[in-house]
Amino acid sequence: MVESYSVIKSMKEYADKENVPIMSEDGINYLVKYISKNNVQKVLEIGTAIGYSAILMALTNENIEVTTIERDEKRYLEAVKNVKKVGLEKRINLIYNDASDVVLNEKYDLIFIDAAKAQNIRFFEKFEKNLNHDGTIITDNLNFHGLVSKKEEEIASKNLKALIRKIKNYIVFLKSNKNYDTDFLDIGDGLAVSKKKNK
Repeated sequence: MVESYSVIKSMKEYADKENVPIMSEDGINYLVKYISKNNVQKVLEIGTAIGYSAILMALTNENIEVTTIERDEKRYLEAVKNVKKVGLEKRINLIYNDASDVVLNEKYDLIFIDAAKAQNIRFFEKFEKNLNHDGTIITDNLNFHGLVSKKEEEIASKNLKALIRKIKNYIVFLKSNKNYDTDFLDIGDGLAVSKKKNK
């Protein structure tokens, strides 16, 4: 674990230096606790980045398997390197592809969406068929650095306005989705925890 700790520390430093978005301390702590408390065994992560959250999820206990998808080659290769450093190649399956093009047949206890925010609805609808009957979908960055709560005219950039609009649409989508009970948590950069309803 000492070795893992030093790898995680250097990953945080790398993310800071290279401007790679990784989960906040509060967010990852919540995720890891959720996995422990709910006996999660299999996780699908959309958006690996450099493998930070995948590694921390896998380290929660030795039975956890994580499948994680990344479309950026540089980040994917960095993630492969980091996963090898902590010796988790057998429990973390890294897929280099755009999540939109990935077809999976396995079932997961938890799906964690932390990829292109504009694609949240698409990823939710695409991968929910891979969720176990009592599974959960957790989405990160729903506050988007506090911008989601701002009025549109307060946001200068046109692209940013469009992105914030899409995040707001996703929040409406989750609230109106009758198949899930969603809690919105002001943890890290804003988490949505969507628990599948048992029918």
